[in-house]
Amino acid sequence: MSKAEKKAEDIVLEQRKVRALEKIALSLDSLTMWFEEIDKEGWSDRTAWYLSLWKEKFIDEAKPPKAKKNA
Repeated sequence: MSKAEKKAEDIVLEQRKVRALEKIALSLDSLTMWFEEIDKEGWSDRTAWYLSLWKEKFIDEAKPPKAKKNA
């Protein structure tokens, strides 16, 4: 592979990266708009429940168990 072919291939790869990042940005923008439009009052209890499940699974399990003190 010559240097010219390598450079052309690198340019094509960079263009593909840019297009992929643009698609990701558009998806995040759509999600942001959706989150802004949902009824947050109706979701507060459900969100709290999901957050508590997430905390139990990922935060509480990651902490090492505390040693019990004998008094």
